[in-house]
Amino acid sequence: MDAVGREGGAAVTAEGFGVKGPRGWAFRGIEVDAAPGSLVAIEGPSGSGRTCLLLALTGRMRAGEGTAVVGGFRLPKQMSAVRRVSALAHVPGVTDLDPALTVAEHLRERALLQRRFDGSLRSLLRPRGERTTEAKLRIDTALTAAGLDREALPKGGRTAVRDLERVEALRLSLALALIGRPLLLGVDDTDLKLADAERAAIWDQLKAIAEAGTTVVAVCSEAPEGATVLSTAPADTDDPDDTDKEAADALAEAGRA
Repeated sequence: MDAVGREGGAAVTAEGFGVKGPRGWAFRGIEVDAAPGSLVAIEGPSGSGRTCLLLALTGRMRAGEGTAVVGGFRLPKQMSAVRRVSALAHVPGVTDLDPALTVAEHLRERALLQRRFDGSLRSLLRPRGERTTEAKLRIDTALTAAGLDREALPKGGRTAVRDLERVEALRLSLALALIGRPLLLGVDDTDLKLADAERAAIWDQLKAIAEAGTTVVAVCSEAPEGATVLSTAPADTDDPDDTDKEAADALAEAGRA
């Protein structure tokens, strides 16, 4: 299997993959072999290590046993390289939206950061008009992929995040992650507090993103039909809340990464 597909997605493989923290195993024994452009669902109840697995596969949390390869980069040895080719969306404590900012402000800020940290010196020295056009193209492409129509929002791009519906905020988080054109998109709590129709619409959107080439790994309580499913089991700790504590610690670390 090629590590990177022709459309830019990352292959994801893992053997005996597990993460252990001070309180015990968050998850272990994960096996996966997903081609570029796959939709991978991490399925399990809250507290079963789902978020920890998402963070580990995207290079934000160090594995304690086994190996994984994402886009040709081996975990845990090449975590920084995996972080560069992956992006996260809808992860509490890591990708939180600022409720006071507007949709347009979030998008402009992300496009500016993307150009500043990922662009070559030559691209940074291009005429301002060219840079503006490139940023607009990235934003428009990401919004389309995420299924967010700015014109359908109450105040268009000037709509504040606090005024977005839950599903709109999720779509905005997806768009912000996709601005960076990642090979792997990781999404947490995909179906949290969504109505059945909204949940189905989000899964359709994630399937479309995967079909366009970007590999998608999404946390959920119930995986959709057709997805590659990774099931997590409760961690082997004395306290049933310990896995959530491990995830909270990992989220804080991922936010600093």
